[in-house]
Amino acid sequence: MKLNDIRDNAGARKGRMRVGRGIGSGKGKTAARGQKGQKSRSGVAVKGFEGGQMPLHMRIPKRGFNNPFAKDFAEVNLGMVQKFIDAKKLDAKKVIDQEALQAAGLARGGKDGVRLLGKGEITVKANFKVAGASKGAVAAVEKAGGSVEVVAPAKAASAEAPAAEATE
Repeated sequence: MKLNDIRDNAGARKGRMRVGRGIGSGKGKTAARGQKGQKSRSGVAVKGFEGGQMPLHMRIPKRGFNNPFAKDFAEVNLGMVQKFIDAKKLDAKKVIDQEALQAAGLARGGKDGVRLLGKGEITVKANFKVAGASKGAVAAVEKAGGSVEVVAPAKAASAEAPAAEATE
């Protein structure tokens, strides 16, 4: 037996019924949609419609909101940085910034940069250049002999520059 010989058992998959193809097919005329009304017509979409009653998604109380101005940071913990340095995926001698972390596969996403968090511990002297860092992370890095430089996100800086030129 070969892979290209493998087939489903006979009757395992049922074919699609072609409706509206004449009275002799048994599914002609109304094409199994019953008589008249909205659902017998084409282009109907009644998801969530409850016949005029207030729909469930409108009856349930709502909570929270999505902040359109929230910054999107890729969060990186010190423990993971230490693990990547031990595995030789990151070079502690060079400055560890967003590009280095993304190249190593540690920081994913984060349109506004990387934020360093203090979970885990770091034992290597390393210099970080990130968009944000927690107090605990900064303390842990400095305790190990390294430094943390917090820089503004590149997009925010470039977005403010044209506004300054327009006012002059």
